Amino acid sequence: MSIRDIPITTIDGVDTSLSEYSDKAVLIVNVASRCGLSPQYEKLEDLQRTYRDQGFSVLGFPSNQFLQELSNETAIKEYCSGTWGITFPLFARVRVNGRSQHPLYAELTKTPDSAGKAGRIIWNFEKFLVSPSDEVRRFRPTTEPDAPEVITAIESVLP
Repeated sequence: MSIRDIPITTIDGVDTSLSEYSDKAVLIVNVASRCGLSPQYEKLEDLQRTYRDQGFSVLGFPSNQFLQELSNETAIKEYCSGTWGITFPLFARVRVNGRSQHPLYAELTKTPDSAGKAGRIIWNFEKFLVSPSDEVRRFRPTTEPDAPEVITAIESVLP
């Protein structure tokens, strides 16, 4: 099974998969509204606006794994749109680590970062760039969405 075939649920409760984005490069990010890194939402939205017409989308996956996410999808959606003006797709809350880890994250966490380390998500705002050919690049939480290495990676996989 391809990473794009893994079932996911939108923040509005619609079942789907990444196959909806099969012709796009996507940046998958585990987000959290009450995290100190939440100002990254603004830069993620800037990426969305800059590259969306070139076959790219940010995909936000809220997670309360680190106890910093709001209690329900409605509150998350309102916070993201009202506070940060988010237009990129958001999905239902997921677990990114542990026994109940979402299958998408079970697959993504097999990818090593630039230091060669794969495995557990270490914090909110970990980023995975998935190319249209399903190649995955991993960026740790403190790597800003507009860091040169992220921009270069995105531009290199645009369809």
